[in-house]
Formats: sequence, C-alpha cells, structure tokens
Amino acid sequence: MIPFAAPVDNILFTFEHVAQAGRLPDWDADLAREVIIQFARFAEGAVAPADEAADRVGCRLENGRVQMPAGLVAAYRSFAEQGWPALSLPEEAGGQAMSGPLAGATTEILAGASHAFQMVVGLVPGAARTISLYGSDAQKTRWLPRLASGDWLATMALTEPGAGSDLSGLRTRAERKAGHWRIAGEKIFISGGDQNLTSRILHLVLARSGEAASGTRGLSLFLVPSHDEDGKAQPVSVTRIEEKMGLHASPTCQMLFDDAPAELLGPEGGGLKAMFTMMNHARLDVALQGVAHAARASHLARAYAATRRQGRVGGAPAMLDAHPDVRRMLDEAEALAIGGRALTYRTLVELELNERPGLVDILTPVCKFACTEGGVAAANLAIQVMGGYGYLREYRVEQALRDARITTIYEGANGIHAVALATRLLQQADGAAARAFAEFLDPLPETRAIWEAACKRMLAAPDPAVAAHPFMLLTIEAAMAAVWQRLNEAAGQAPDPARLAYLCARQTALHPIRLRHQADLVALALAGAPQQAGTPP
Repeated sequence: MIPFAAPVDNILFTFEHVAQAGRLPDWDADLAREVIIQFARFAEGAVAPADEAADRVGCRLENGRVQMPAGLVAAYRSFAEQGWPALSLPEEAGGQAMSGPLAGATTEILAGASHAFQMVVGLVPGAARTISLYGSDAQKTRWLPRLASGDWLATMALTEPGAGSDLSGLRTRAERKAGHWRIAGEKIFISGGDQNLTSRILHLVLARSGEAASGTRGLSLFLVPSHDEDGKAQPVSVTRIEEKMGLHASPTCQMLFDDAPAELLGPEGGGLKAMFTMMNHARLDVALQGVAHAARASHLARAYAATRRQGRVGGAPAMLDAHPDVRRMLDEAEALAIGGRALTYRTLVELELNERPGLVDILTPVCKFACTEGGVAAANLAIQVMGGYGYLREYRVEQALRDARITTIYEGANGIHAVALATRLLQQADGAAARAFAEFLDPLPETRAIWEAACKRMLAAPDPAVAAHPFMLLTIEAAMAAVWQRLNEAAGQAPDPARLAYLCARQTALHPIRLRHQADLVALALAGAPQQAGTPP
C-alpha cells in the first residue's frame, strides 16, 4: 500500500500564486501555512490509517444507533480534542474564524485521507454559516458553541423518497402545535443521519409549513435536535442504512421524524433560500472531494508506474512510466487534479472577497461539475495505468473510483447544474453572471469570443436546455484555460517547476482544439432541437 500524503506544497502554491489569496484583507500566509501543515499531519497520522479498515468493515445499525468503524471513532476524538471543528466558526461561539479558502484546504486534505470521514464531519461549517445568517440571537448563542466544540455534528435533511431533485414535491410536514413546531415525515440519503462519533446531532430539515399545493414557496427550514436540553432523545430515528457502491464507512441513513420538536430557522416560507446557503457551501466542498480523489489517484498511479518494470522501450528494459500511453494517462490524471484545485481555490477566494457575485454564481456549478467528473476520470485512469493491480484492493485505487462516483450525483446531479447554467444563470435579466464570467476570460480574447458567441446562440434558442451539457463543457474548458494560463505564469514558483511547465504546455496546446470542439457541439445540439415543443427537428 502507498500511504496517503497530503499535497501540502501544491495547495500552498495554488493559494499564493494562482488563486492569489493575498488579495483577501485578512489573509495571513504564514498562519495559513502552519494550519495546513498541522492539519495534514493530523489527517495523515490519525485519519488515513483508519480508512482502509473502515471501508472493509463499514457501518451497522445496532439497537437503534449507527455504529461507525472504531478507527474513525478514535480519529474523531482527536479531531475534536485538537479543535478542528471550530476552525471556520465565529470567535464569539468559541471558533477560530478562519477564512473559507483555508477551510477549503482542510476539506481537500481530509477527503483525501478519508472521504467517508469527511462526509460525516464536513457539514458543520455549512450548518454554522446558515445559523449565523438566518438564526435568531438565541439560536446562535445556543447552537454555534455546540457545533464549535465538536460535541454536536450536523446533517442536511433534504431528500425524500418521492422527491429527489424536485423540491416542490416534498411532503414532510411542519405544523404548529400548542405554540411549538413539530416535524413529521421521512427523509432519505442523510449523510451521518446517526453515528456514534457524537452523542448529539443537529438536523437541518426542510419541511412543508404551507399548503400541500404551495410548491417551493411553502417550504421552511427547521432545526431539529436529536436530544432535548435535558438529554432526552427526541422522536427522530434511523429506519435503515443504505448499502452503497462506495463510502462504506459513511452512514447514509433513512430517517423518520415522528412529530419531532423543531425550531424555525429564518422566516416561514424562506426555507429554500436558507437551505441553499448550506448547499452552495457543500457544492464547493464536493468539488474539493473530486480534487482530492484526482490527486490521490494520480499519486498512486505515478508512484506505482515509477517502480514497476514493464516491457521494453527503445530495445532496453523500461519502467512502466516510460511507455508513451502510460505517460499520457499519468499526465491527464495529474492535470485534472492541478486544474481542478486551481479553479476551486480561485472560486473560494472570489467568494470570500464578495466583489463579483455573478462570477461566483457561474464558477460554483462549473467547479462542482468539472472537479467531480475529474475525480472519477482520474481514478479510472489510475486503475488503467496500474492494470490488474489497480483492479485489486491492494493499492486502493479501486476505492477511489467507488468513493468518487457519488460526487457527480449528490448536491445536485451534474446534469442539473448544466441545465441551471444554460437557463437560469445565463438568462439573468441583467446578464450580470454571464458578463462577470466573460470578464474573467479577458486575458484570453479568443476564448472569450468563442464563449460569448456560444452564449448568443444559447440565448436565441427556444430551448437552450438541449445544449446544456456541451455548453457546460465549453464553459469548463474556458474557465480551465484561464486558470492554466495563471498556472503557466507562476510555474517557476511551483514545487516542481519543470513538471508544471510541461503540463501547462500540454494544456495550452490542447485547449483551442477542445474549445472549438465543444463550441461545435453546442451549435450542433441547438441546430437539432425542435423549434417548438412537440415539433420534430
């Protein structure tokens, strides 16, 4: 087995020289370096060694409680004792108030060490942010310190058996009884819906407080604690744990809320807006999960190929990485990790600056789509490089593929993000998002011109959704061209300047070919679309 090694130097290089985190008014490069180094040591020493056994053992439901693998229970004890749950929470709640980009670095590192573990602990920052924005002073005072201490973890209870991505179909009910809210209904696919890392869990539940036919306008967000103030268990239970392709050590639960006491968070009927605060945070986290899988898979494949003698090149015995097709796959996998990291950290910095919200609106789904597809692709390439050994459990790259696959589905399936980009984001009344992204492409005038020409086609089309997929790929290619240009300019400062310069040259050569190809596919999809609903092309 090849041990997990957090890509600390690459993360620090990306922050300083590519995402240009120094633009943030409170960015302290020395402090960021120290935090990232210390967190990497924790993840490498306490979390990663427990992940293989955790994947094999999985979770079980025992006497109504989810029992997680012992190694991850011990890892969480260290996680909480060292104060990591408080990293990004407000100081007045006992947190450290570190920036979103710095918290993002810990997400990438932790997901690389154990995606399953990160899934269970990673919802706390988003829950805390939602409470900070929408909670009353009393709610902030009560709940934020509990999350910061690590005594409580949080969930996001959104999906239901009959309502997946279509939230208008939610049936879980919220009703006032004797002056208090009560929640009744069933939720599915709840990560960490129950677990024995903590004895207390705060569920953020989206429920219908309006009439049955009120659609999304009748949805409100609620805080539903697993226990009351006296420590008595509330009527919230796990009815089953899902058996999954991957993430075996992360309990994905089906939950029953049986008239459970709840607190309204934010205004009644404002649940969707409040929930999207948590979901948008989660989408960038998911992008970083994809980056983590791409980086881990690339590392495994490169380490294996450098030491595996295979065949001959030029008449002499050769290592596996001397073969041209193997080098191609290694290059592709590494570029997916480097490009995805650069784009997502750039987005996190822009989000923190809050100067160009339209740009962040477009870059968030682009990051989620590009990085999750990239994580799956890199893991698949790594298996191919390693051949039969990649298919075996020994090197654990097959686990990377199993675990990465879900990232393209949850927090909004990638196809949904493509449709949102092609319709809602592109067609904003003031055009702010499209204009901000076009300005992001200013250093690449030809790229900008091709993207804007595709935008005009999309805006003129009666049904732009038919070209949503190629348009998303075109937008990803344009965004990646911008960050790869920045990577090329900063290559001399990289941990391995020669390697990055080589990859930049390769990406620069491929970019115009891929860009024009995707633009052609957009035009082709639109040309083949019906002019009116129900009319054949």
